[in-house]
Order: sequence, then C-alpha cells, then structure tokens
Amino acid sequence: MKKWLMVLIVVLFTAGCNTEQPDKKSVDTNEKVEKLKKVTLVLDWTPNTNHTGLYVAKDQGFFEEEGLDVDIIMPGETGADQLVASGKAEFGVSYQESITQARIQDVPIVSIAAVIQHNTSGFASAADKNIKTPKDFAGKSYGGWGSPVEESVIASLMKQENANPKDVSIINIGDTDFFTAIKRDVDFAWIYYGWTGVEAELRGEKINMIYLTDYSDKLDYYTPVLATNEEMINKNPETVKAFVKAAAKGYQYAIDNPDKAADILLAAAPDLDSELVKKSQEWLSPRYQDDAKRWGEQKLEVWENYADWMYENGLLEKQLKAEEAFTNDFLPE
Repeated sequence: MKKWLMVLIVVLFTAGCNTEQPDKKSVDTNEKVEKLKKVTLVLDWTPNTNHTGLYVAKDQGFFEEEGLDVDIIMPGETGADQLVASGKAEFGVSYQESITQARIQDVPIVSIAAVIQHNTSGFASAADKNIKTPKDFAGKSYGGWGSPVEESVIASLMKQENANPKDVSIINIGDTDFFTAIKRDVDFAWIYYGWTGVEAELRGEKINMIYLTDYSDKLDYYTPVLATNEEMINKNPETVKAFVKAAAKGYQYAIDNPDKAADILLAAAPDLDSELVKKSQEWLSPRYQDDAKRWGEQKLEVWENYADWMYENGLLEKQLKAEEAFTNDFLPE
C-alpha cells in the first residue's frame, strides 16, 4: 500500500512539473501586440514603388517601434480620400490635386507628408507618333480617366505654343493598360514615368515624354502624399506623429537601400513584376526627397501655386486656404 502511494505521489508530482507553462517570450510578444494602437492605411492604387517606404516601415518594425499596428489595405470602390475623410481609415495615400478639390468642398482631409518631392508625371506617346511638344497634340487623340483637370492641363500647355486645344480628341479609357491603349485606342496618355515610363524602357518600347514641370512651375505639385483627417490631428496628434515618423524611416531606408527596399515590396506584393519593381525603385529612390531638406517636406508656395492654377482654369469654385490643406508639423526634425 505504501509502495503504491509513493508511486502515485511521484506520478502526480512529475505531471505537475511537466504542465506546459506559457513561454515568457510569447507572453511578452502578445502583451506588446495588445499595447500597439491599431490603425488603417489605405493605398491610392495597387502596391507600387510610390508605396515602398510604407511597406518597409511595416516590415522593418518601424511602425511597431512607434507603438502602431498598421493594416495596409487597397482602396476598393470607395477610394482612399473618402475613407480617410470619413474617419473609416486613419491614414491614406492621396494627391495634392484631389485634396485641393476636397478642401474647397469643406472635406476635412489634410496632407501630412509629400511622398515624392516633385511631380514626375507627364504625357507619353509612342515615339513613332512624333508627339514631342504640346503643339503636337493637335489632331491627336488623348486617353484619360474623365477628369476636368486633364482637359485643362492639355489646354494650358497647348496655349503656350499657340495651339488650339479643340483640335484634340479626348477619350475616356478608364484603367486600360497604357501600352494597349496607345497601340489600339489613342495617341497619348498621362503617366508617371517612375512606373510606366520605366516599364516602357524594360519592354523596349520607345516613347516620347512631355513632363508637366517643363512647361509650368504651377504644375509641379505633390503627387502622391500621405493624408489624414482633421479629427485625427486634433484628437490624436501623437498617433499622427508616430505614423509619420515611422513612414519617414521607411522612405529613408528606401532612399539608402533601393534594392533591399524593392525586395520588401515584392515580398508584400509577390504578383508584381520583379524586374519592373527593381528598376522603378532605382529610378524613384533618389526622387523621394530630391532637393528638400528632409523627406516629406511641403512648401506653402507649391500648394498656393497649384490652387491658383486650378482656380484660374475654372476647376475650383473659390480660392483654397492652402495653409489648412497641409502640415509639416508631424515630420521628424
């Protein structure tokens, strides 16, 4: 009886010692995750090299270091601006032109950092179309997405060369692939060289590029930008500051390490063409900050110039209060 009792005690004691205890590292990690503030970031489009710094910030733990758990999502049909303005998302990728129009309509969206310092967009066409200056738009067809801004930009450039904007046929091609469109539907379209222009290089497609900034300083606006809403700025300024600080680290990493940054973007979006991402990142990385004192910096005159241009071209109902449309207050020193 005593022998049996001793065996039972040993078994029970051993079982108690072998009871699985929570791993301290696991507990610490779970507590850390619970302490992170969850926020949503909405992209303007499918992942591309405009967004690299954001994916780097998430991958390298820069958001986590600032106490944030950031969920990066696609815009869907609603669009980033609407989700951010309504408070359904804390942050988004936007553009100076859309924020300008939104502010005129009293939509409380604010730009908090410029992703790229200068406008890298322009009108592109197949080289054999011989469209080398805005006057060559005459007699040609333009493929766009149906915005009044497009017609005004084309008109303002053509007028500088005494050409008639009415001689251009404007066709809405929606999201049709640029290369398909210029071969099948239209003569020229509006692109960002850092993506579509680089893709043309890789495909061996010779194109002519007419940059907006070559014809007007007022068209050198910030596109894209990071945005939030006024309520976030007023009620959660520390969260905004943490987000911008982490994003700045991410873009600085992409500036210093374009190849590694491209790998991080590809890991997050494996369906992207790796050669295009690598080449695009190489082209774009030095342009994130460019001649600015720090990444993300925005100038009042840039916001005023573009808003003036929009107002002069009948695209705005009233003048923009530019100082309310953006802020540099959350950028790291």
